[in-house]
Amino acid sequence: MAVLPIIDESTDELTAIFKDLHAHPEVGFTEIRTAAIVAEKLREYGVDEVHTGVGETGVVGLIKGNREGQRQIGLRADMDALPIHEETNLPYSSTNPGVMHACGHDAHTTMLLGAAKHLAKTRNFAGTAVLIFQPAEEGLGGARTMIKEGLFDRFPCDEVYGMHNSPNGQLGTFVICKGVAMAGASFFDITIQGKGSHAAMPQQSRDPLVIASALVGSLQTILSRNVAPLDTCVLSITQLNSGSAYNIVPDTATLAGTIRYFKDEVCTLAEGRMRELCQGFSVAYGVEIHIDLRNIFDVLVNDSSLSDAYIEAAADIVGKDNISNTDEPATGSEDFADMLKVVPGAYCRVGHAGTTGLHNPSFFLDPEILPIGASIMARIAERRLTS
Repeated sequence: MAVLPIIDESTDELTAIFKDLHAHPEVGFTEIRTAAIVAEKLREYGVDEVHTGVGETGVVGLIKGNREGQRQIGLRADMDALPIHEETNLPYSSTNPGVMHACGHDAHTTMLLGAAKHLAKTRNFAGTAVLIFQPAEEGLGGARTMIKEGLFDRFPCDEVYGMHNSPNGQLGTFVICKGVAMAGASFFDITIQGKGSHAAMPQQSRDPLVIASALVGSLQTILSRNVAPLDTCVLSITQLNSGSAYNIVPDTATLAGTIRYFKDEVCTLAEGRMRELCQGFSVAYGVEIHIDLRNIFDVLVNDSSLSDAYIEAAADIVGKDNISNTDEPATGSEDFADMLKVVPGAYCRVGHAGTTGLHNPSFFLDPEILPIGASIMARIAERRLTS
């Protein structure tokens, strides 16, 4: 690995920042402590401009190169944690019960800080590096909020790059998927308003649990009988809540879940069928059924030529043998997609020694990834700001 010297010399500092952020996780739009640390470090590193409160708790830093240039390259990291109780038993485990950095955003933030330190000290580029520390990636619309509040109007970018850790057990591997790379997602809530009764006299009820159970099965037929076999769609029911006692048929039941898709028309089809099924079940069972569908993530599309540029930058750091551009599209979602709808760019994954999956209470991120990711982000800015 050819980690950039300034970043290599700062490995201990970056590790300490990462462990501190990990021990003090904050969920979306509450990243007040995290944002304050980011702003403090950027100022300490000599970043030219530091703007806070962009998209509620977001931070943006500007670093000008030592040569004249009009181009501006965006580098983005997410900062928020998840509502998960940590079970790693690490010495720097979360001190905030029920909240954990189970997706590695603490590392992403740290890596962008490492890139900032290098770029601010060397300034070996023309134009401006725009450092975007984004809140609320985990389904709360942080990217959309920053964009709505004028992110790219206030800080125009010609290109923008993002990065995610990959717990694949292979430190320093770099993978990217050109074109459509990650799924879009809609979240939904379904409320079934039935009629309760004594459990010994269910004939007096309109049992919402029976209706909910039947509806779950029918919703899955959307995939098998409505979506074309060569199109990808994932419809997952992740919550079913109802009832309060052994001897009461409840009044209501609620379902919740997500739709994942790679084509907008597939999502439109799935959402339309869901509404139709809910309406049909409402009539068939004589109950009220309400469905709330919300688009949360857009489909993430990597620009092909800028993916190549990212590969070239990564190869300077991890070597060509650790690069793969044949990664398959992922059905997971990422709100960096919203930024890529406004500004062209690319999103990659960098491997580390951990092997427990993301969003798991036992997720472990190997800190050795920190100088590698930081170096890749710094290098893509330098390579794309040559004149």
